[in-house]
Amino acid sequence: MKIVGVGCGPGMLTEEAISAIESADLIYGSERALELASAHIEKKCDARIISDYKSLRTLTDNAVILSTGDPMLAGLGYLDGEIVSGISSYQYACAKLKIAMTKTTIVNAHAKDHDKAFDEICFDVSRGKIVFIIADPEFSTEKLAEKLEEESPDCKIAVCERLGYPDEIIQKGDVRNPPSPRSGLFVLFAGDF
Repeated sequence: MKIVGVGCGPGMLTEEAISAIESADLIYGSERALELASAHIEKKCDARIISDYKSLRTLTDNAVILSTGDPMLAGLGYLDGEIVSGISSYQYACAKLKIAMTKTTIVNAHAKDHDKAFDEICFDVSRGKIVFIIADPEFSTEKLAEKLEEESPDCKIAVCERLGYPDEIIQKGDVRNPPSPRSGLFVLFAGDF
């Protein structure tokens, strides 16, 4: 089985990922992952939307599983099989904002306890790190800003939405005037950048 990262948006597939997709007979992916890879899925290929993520562990060796972004960044990289990296929202957003990855830490707040994530983000910012945050639609930039303002009143916040798509939006602010996401597909940075 191969777990293939399709990137964070259109045009973010690597050559290795394209090759794996084009040679696949059986592909599973979310609707968005299948859409991102659609130009490279052969007509003879059986492409299916994932309906049960637990059943992915039981797929045959010839299956290709598409993971949005990079499988090792809050993706499907936990599955057994060969990993084919994708261009992640982390890589893309660091490049767009000219943030050196060596100055960052990553906090996964997607479908997690946001209060615990806020504490982790505040701790990392207090250590001088720029925190990349994988968020979900329920993540509140306003609540994060309130928490950060107590300990790091000069902290900046950037919201990066729909990265790589034609309607991509990157908004910058700070803890007193935090940017608010307009869609459910976003990541954030918090820190001194």
